[in-house]
Amino acid sequence: MSNTMDYKGYTGSVEFSPEDRLLFGKVLGIKALISYEGTSADDLVEGFQGAVDDYLALCAAQGVAPEKPYKGSFNVRIPPELHRQAAVFADAHHISLNETVKNALTAYVYSH
Repeated sequence: MSNTMDYKGYTGSVEFSPEDRLLFGKVLGIKALISYEGTSADDLVEGFQGAVDDYLALCAAQGVAPEKPYKGSFNVRIPPELHRQAAVFADAHHISLNETVKNALTAYVYSH
């Protein structure tokens, strides 16, 4: 069972409110708040896709570029000693620090 769905490069969350007996979610990875809801899985998917389409149409009408989720770059704050150890590791293995972090994240994410 998945708690996300994808459409046109955007990822939406899938949540359930037992009190309201309602499925709901929001588009992840962007600053704009794009939310949707539905009373069934089909309604939720339709709401998500409609919300993304509406967002893209609004951006086009306003002449602004829509936010791109997960651009592939982000800042990470780590202790200086870990930064040093990662840089030394990268240098010793003749790879960039960026490649070292990418490999570590890949190993972590796919092992869980």
